[in-house]
Amino acid sequence: MLGIVGGVVALVVVGGIVAGVMMSGADGPKYKTVVPKTLVDGKYTLTKDLSDTVGAQVPRNGSYAHNMTTVGGQYQSGAKSLVLLSMYGSVSDPTEAVKQTIHGMENSGGELVVPKHEERPHGTKEPVYCGVLVKRQMGQKFTAPFCTWADSSTTGNVMETDADRIDVDPFSVDLEALAEKADRIRSEIKVPIGQ
Repeated sequence: MLGIVGGVVALVVVGGIVAGVMMSGADGPKYKTVVPKTLVDGKYTLTKDLSDTVGAQVPRNGSYAHNMTTVGGQYQSGAKSLVLLSMYGSVSDPTEAVKQTIHGMENSGGELVVPKHEERPHGTKEPVYCGVLVKRQMGQKFTAPFCTWADSSTTGNVMETDADRIDVDPFSVDLEALAEKADRIRSEIKVPIGQ
């Protein structure tokens, strides 16, 4: 079940990042994003590096994007499956990139049941935007909370599911806690170019 859930989630997130890449600019990136072996102080362990797979699906060049690089990974912590996808380049309009990413996730078969909320964990200057998607596949409903962000160099998407609570009430999800987790992940994966 965990593998199936992770695969379904990955497809939704890929749809979002494909849409988001079209909002990026043409200048070179100042930062890059990486796929570490663990996330959130070691609580989540990398089970599958998705970088080659998503890199082949997301265009490197488009109307507003040039030489983009996409990375990603699937992580596990007990029954929880977390999919991380990120890209780096030069993002000309971070707000629009977030908007298009969420729209892309909806177009990949997810229903945005809980609309996006802006969160600023621990007073950070860089917000994350979180919401809850519901996807139905093979007669099963999947509740998939997500957070996404974008700045002038990077974008990121985190979506988490819990195999023990796969169809949990979307309105019961603690998005503030997920935003704090996403902010932590952002700090762990974003590094200056050259490091």
